[in-house]
Amino acid sequence: MSADSATPELFGPEPAPPGKVKAFLRLVMIEHSVFALPFAYIAALTAMYGLDENIHWGRLLLVTICMVGLRTFAMAANRIIDREIDARNPRTAHRELVTGAVSVKSAWTGALIAVVVFLGAAALLNPLCLALAPVAVIPMVVYPYGKRFTNFPQAILGLAQAIGPIGAWIAVTGEWSWQAVILGLAVGVWIGGFDLIYACQDVETDREVGVKSVPARFGIPAAIWGARGCHLVTTALFVWYAADTGAGPFLWLGLAIVAGAFLYEHSLVKPHDLSRLNRAFFQVNGFIGIALFVCALLDLLVRGLTV
Repeated sequence: MSADSATPELFGPEPAPPGKVKAFLRLVMIEHSVFALPFAYIAALTAMYGLDENIHWGRLLLVTICMVGLRTFAMAANRIIDREIDARNPRTAHRELVTGAVSVKSAWTGALIAVVVFLGAAALLNPLCLALAPVAVIPMVVYPYGKRFTNFPQAILGLAQAIGPIGAWIAVTGEWSWQAVILGLAVGVWIGGFDLIYACQDVETDREVGVKSVPARFGIPAAIWGARGCHLVTTALFVWYAADTGAGPFLWLGLAIVAGAFLYEHSLVKPHDLSRLNRAFFQVNGFIGIALFVCALLDLLVRGLTV
């Protein structure tokens, strides 16, 4: 399994760009925020619609800062903790901490700056956000260790990813919301499911170096079927969320698109054929987040959300 299956690597082993900042941004793959931000925005905008039907741009900016800050910390910590495992895997041996393009000291500095930015933005939102912010950091650190003590590290990853929509909702309202929990669980199960697929490419290496994962322990077919089950549950949770929030036709259209994308994704990856795994992982999952956000935004605007 990859050291950071949540954010797969789109780039090959070419040298990192010059400069410490660029190298660090490459280390944390800052562009992969696309996997998490759309769902945080869906939660935040839905909460704003319920609050007073107005978009609060300042809060939306702070939500963005929180998401990027926490994700950057999580990625940096992940790379630091997994650097020895990465060095033993040919697929990840080119990562910046392995090659020396980024020093461990620089990575820790960037991680600490990111978490301070996250906590600062949370403090500017409301007291509940600030109180819960340290709790949100915990699974981000536990996840990279998960592959050392459990065959189900994707469950920890799913929990970490579920935090985004829940936190975004709280950022707007200052209150706990079970509707946000439904959306967060949908996102967590979705990402945990496609991480099961992504982990299949590292089965042999994981078994050799002692990294734990579902495909390494139970085999690739079990992981593929597990991912299918996860995405079936994800679809059901999205439907529950749409019904509970009184969604209109655009969001339901988005859910139909997502269901179709899941079917397409699983048609690409077979237990004995992983040749199209990258397309299934990168393209389809990136499309799902953006497509559902666009449909959710249109739905809220039609229902009366004011820009």
